[in-house]
Amino acid sequence: MVAAVETMAYAGELPWHGLGTKVPQDLSTDEFIKQAGLDWTVSKKPMFFMDKNSKPISTGMTALVRDTDEKVLSHVSSKWNPVQNKQAFDFFEEFVNAGDMHMHTAGSLQDGKRVWALAKIQDGIKLFGKDDIENYLLFCNPHLHGASVQVKTTNIRVVCNNTLTQSLGAASDVDVKFSHRTAFDPEVAKQAVFVAKERLQEFKEYAEFLGSKRYKELEVNAYLQEIFKNHGSGKRVGKTAQQAFEILETQPGANIRPGTWWNALNAVTFMTDHVLGKSTDARLASAWYGANARVKDKAVKKVLEYAEAA
Repeated sequence: MVAAVETMAYAGELPWHGLGTKVPQDLSTDEFIKQAGLDWTVSKKPMFFMDKNSKPISTGMTALVRDTDEKVLSHVSSKWNPVQNKQAFDFFEEFVNAGDMHMHTAGSLQDGKRVWALAKIQDGIKLFGKDDIENYLLFCNPHLHGASVQVKTTNIRVVCNNTLTQSLGAASDVDVKFSHRTAFDPEVAKQAVFVAKERLQEFKEYAEFLGSKRYKELEVNAYLQEIFKNHGSGKRVGKTAQQAFEILETQPGANIRPGTWWNALNAVTFMTDHVLGKSTDARLASAWYGANARVKDKAVKKVLEYAEAA
C-alpha cells in the first residue's frame, strides 16, 4: 500500500507522528483546509471503452476524479456519493468557533485517496495523578471504493505520544460511519462528539483498572505473543512481541505504573505508532486505517481479559 503523505499541515505542538508543515494555531477552518493542501473537489466521470468500431460503450461504472489535476482516485458505482473535503472542515467549524476544539492536523494520504482532519477537543483527563491523556476527534474522508466516511475519537497519551482508543469498555464504541451509498449527515456525525465526552470518564476508569493490575512474566508474554502472532514466531515470543516485551519497563511513561497491564497495553501502542512499519507516514496510515489499527483493537480487548484474570 502506498502510504506516503501527499500534503499535510499541523497547528500547535508537533503531532505524534512528527509529520507536516506547521501553521498558525488560530487559523479558521477555511484557512486550514488551504494550508493542508485539501482545497480541492472530486467529481464522478462516466467510464467507457471503445469497441472494435471505435464506438464508446458505457461500462456502467464511474471514475472518481480529483478536479484540480484530473487524477483518478478510485472506480465507483453511479450510486456512490462523494463527500467533499470542505464538508469535513465545515463539520468542525461550529465546534471550533464555539471554542470547544481547535484544528490540529489535516492532510492527504495515498495520493489523495484518503483525507483526514483531526481536531483537539478542549478537555482531557489525568490518570494516576500524572498521566495526561488528550482527547481528539478524527474525521476520515476516503475517496476510495469500499471505504466509509468515519468520525471517531482517539486519545493521545502525552508522555509517549501513543494513540489510544476510547473503546476500553465493550459499550464504548463511539465511531460514526457513513457508507457512500447514503448522503453524509453532519447532525448524525455530531453524535460522536457528544458521546466522546461522556465516554472519557469511562475510559479513565478502565485505564486506572489496568494500572491497578500487575502482570506476571508468563502471562504478559502470552498476551504479547497473541497480539503479535502474525509478526514472527519463536520459543517464547515472536520477534515483534519480543521487542514489545523488552520495552515494557523502558518505554516513555513506564515509570508511572510499572509492572501493570496499563504498561502492557502501552507497549503495544508504542510499537504500532513508533516502531512497526517502513516509515513514519506508513505507520500513520496503518495506525488509522490498516493493520496496526486492527492490532490495537485486538490489544484493547485482550488486555482487559488478562487484567480481569490477574
